[in-house]
Amino acid sequence: MKLLGTLAFVIALLLSVMVHEFGHYLTAKRFGMKVTEFFLGFGKRIWSFTRGETEFGIKAIPAGGYCRIEGMTPRDEMPAGEESRAFYGASTLQKLIVLGAGSFAHFVIGFLLIFSILFGVGVNALLSDITQVSPNSAAAAAGFQPGDKIVEVEGKKVTNWYEDSSAIRESKGKELSFTVLRDGKEIFLTAAPTYLESEKRYVLGVVTKVGTKREGFVTSIKDSARATGVLTRESAKALVALPTKVPQLIRQTFGDEERDPNGLVGVVGAARVSGEAVGSQKLDSTERFGTFLLLVASLNIFVGLFNLLPLLPLDGGHMAVAIADAIRAFFARLRGRPRPAAIDVNVLTPLTMGVFAVLAVLTVILLIADIFNPVSLNL
Repeated sequence: MKLLGTLAFVIALLLSVMVHEFGHYLTAKRFGMKVTEFFLGFGKRIWSFTRGETEFGIKAIPAGGYCRIEGMTPRDEMPAGEESRAFYGASTLQKLIVLGAGSFAHFVIGFLLIFSILFGVGVNALLSDITQVSPNSAAAAAGFQPGDKIVEVEGKKVTNWYEDSSAIRESKGKELSFTVLRDGKEIFLTAAPTYLESEKRYVLGVVTKVGTKREGFVTSIKDSARATGVLTRESAKALVALPTKVPQLIRQTFGDEERDPNGLVGVVGAARVSGEAVGSQKLDSTERFGTFLLLVASLNIFVGLFNLLPLLPLDGGHMAVAIADAIRAFFARLRGRPRPAAIDVNVLTPLTMGVFAVLAVLTVILLIADIFNPVSLNL
């Protein structure tokens, strides 16, 4: 099962890369740009086919993918008669949409995966189905029975028992009205919760079932959007804290320090954790599948945000260049001057290579750490 989980994670990651590049492809084609290649992987070509002007295929090294849009810089030569289809000739808005489409795709993937958990797979939740009624309790005196399902409290429909049961805790002993479903019929009961000294709260005296709960379509959309926002915010915090975690990672990689589950994790580590989750005997099948989907969703959101950093060669770096071009053109218009030549990203190659080198070194350290001192969630 662990191997299955690891393989599933790798496949999910490759599919995420493909969707990322497909975002670039669709928007570039929408704006009439010339796209000549769409490949998953790098290195030697294994298999490909051509449709229209674009070659689609797979290459030997499954370490990402790319969508080749012609005319990314003014130095790139375009076929005669197709100069207008160059990327650099597009409007600033079009450039930003094409460049940002990849990251946007990651956020969409994350949202859809979370939605599939809430609406399809379901999550373990405290339900309002009564499994036990305590003797000499308020519930026993009111006539509650095992098998009853509480559907209303004080006239309010129960949608989330963990939250709706707060009316009991906050009752201060006041009599509450309940509607329960028993043998397919609704029954109305009243009970005054009693104060339980050992727990320092008011209780009804019932034990309810823990089970799988699936949300409705509209609720799932709202909660998925909220969860995506939370994961995006946490990913942003992680990115801000990333430089401070590098020294810790070095100590954990080349020293005896134990890996921090909240620290930096590479692709190999994430795949290992995914395998651990899928193969865990502590989780049931629903929890394993839900945990796997959540891991993939979290990774997509983090990658989507990371890719927006204003650093070349990331998409965010190219977006920063496009914005800088637009600002320069704006001030040129204010001064009555012609639009300046577009910034040639080739001039920024030393900076690009510097960022690439830093990312490459960090990737190697993460790889070593994930192999010799892996993160474990103890699932």
